[in-house]
Amino acid sequence: MSKESRIFIEISENTIDLNYWYKIVSDDSSGATSSFLGTTRNEFKGKGVDRLEYETYKPMAIKEIEKICETILNGFENDIKKIGVVHRIGNVPVGESSILIVISSGHRKSSLEAVHYAIDTIKSTVPIWKKEFYTDGSENQWKGNCESCHFNNNNHPH
Repeated sequence: MSKESRIFIEISENTIDLNYWYKIVSDDSSGATSSFLGTTRNEFKGKGVDRLEYETYKPMAIKEIEKICETILNGFENDIKKIGVVHRIGNVPVGESSILIVISSGHRKSSLEAVHYAIDTIKSTVPIWKKEFYTDGSENQWKGNCESCHFNNNNHPH
């Protein structure tokens, strides 16, 4: 199976459909499918949040996510079967999902560790910016998508 038929990436303004993405990474040789679903929460550092807004330059973001996926396919004891990553852009209200990572593998350890690596690396390297809109109307600022800046890129997959 070629790498092209094992990596699925989308950046979209549409609501994320979990079942659709699970079907994409489904594989008869998989013993595990692990995922991460990031959602907009209703507060940040004690301030009420109404919604998030995401922006990116799609071609660059997709290229960076592809690099991460290729690193995953080449690591984790070559146990990874398929990878799906979808990130929303535009407005994402409280309770809705902004990112989904779904990875199938032969064994659970590989997919669980790959999902962790994927979200931390995406958050620290992919050029996606978010703006928080607060319920009190206070000033909003664009932020780099870098909540995991503590992540050390030297933590290469197994």
